[in-house]
Amino acid sequence: MSLSVGIVGLPNVGKSTLFNALLKRQVALAANYPFATIDPNTGVVPVPDARLEILAKQVGTTVIKPATVDFVDIAGLVKGASQGEGLGNKFLANIRETNLICHVIRGFTDDSILREGSTDPNSDKEIIETELLLADLATLEKQRPPKATKDKDLLFRWEVIEEMMAAARAGTPVAQVLTTKEKQKVGAELGLLTAKTVLYVVNVDESIVGNQDAELIKYADILEVHADQIVIVSARIEAEVAALGDEDAALFLEELGLKTSGLERLIAKAFDQLGLQTYLTVGEIEVRAWTITKGMTAPEAAGVIHTDFQKKFIKAKVISYPDFIEFGGWKGTKEKGKQRLEGKDYVMRPDDVVEFMVGA
Repeated sequence: MSLSVGIVGLPNVGKSTLFNALLKRQVALAANYPFATIDPNTGVVPVPDARLEILAKQVGTTVIKPATVDFVDIAGLVKGASQGEGLGNKFLANIRETNLICHVIRGFTDDSILREGSTDPNSDKEIIETELLLADLATLEKQRPPKATKDKDLLFRWEVIEEMMAAARAGTPVAQVLTTKEKQKVGAELGLLTAKTVLYVVNVDESIVGNQDAELIKYADILEVHADQIVIVSARIEAEVAALGDEDAALFLEELGLKTSGLERLIAKAFDQLGLQTYLTVGEIEVRAWTITKGMTAPEAAGVIHTDFQKKFIKAKVISYPDFIEFGGWKGTKEKGKQRLEGKDYVMRPDDVVEFMVGA
């Protein structure tokens, strides 16, 4: 299971600069003109997790495999994109498979950076969301009702499509009518953009990025969304942080009044909004973090490693990460009675270090 995030926004709001910083290398063209990003750029970014290096040292391995996030940088959209304006539908299609949309909004004041179709953060939001909604409406209007059938699944699917069509025509994101898992499945199958979870990344001036709490309150009011859906960053600062080593980056962030980088805040909120967490596997060969959905049972979590592990699950040997460190790994926790054997009903926790026992 991996998390994929599509980065969208109007031209010149800082998408490609942010993307470059996320990847710690210049893989997208960050230029001061519309459509600098001609093709979607996809990069795999490790989820920051300080536990992995500590665990690796304890068990004597140099192989660390963190959980990852796939970021897809999409060319700047413009008003009319859903009808083919600018580079049009080509780029909307590139985000249909992502789990979450990261909408970068201009909050900085540099007038030397050209504006394309927007005058303020709220109009940024409205222009992009309108284009996503129009693209969804076009998809929905291509659907056809089932003919002469009593199949409950097909009839239910069409009922949901009609609900979503009514919402889209009224200017409402279809997510608002997808109130059950069954309905959400229909929205996901159609790749509807306004059915996806959205985070708003506000790209602000370097001088105010350290004032996180006040900026979150400010932009929650401006954008009319909950603060949990907003991440405040300075793309320029993220680019500077990306060029530094870990220790220097930490000192630099501290000087700015920041505890974590924008990348870490973005990933943390993405995980939270999508109901994700990780668990850990530890051995002499490798230390690894695995992404799962909150509430997954041990067999389901084992299935993320390999589908056969879920089918042939017997037990899970589980140790909490703090105990694993305090008592010296597998051997020490066994001697101290800190290991637990959990069965099929066990619900995974974020600090679980696990070894799955499966049948032949």
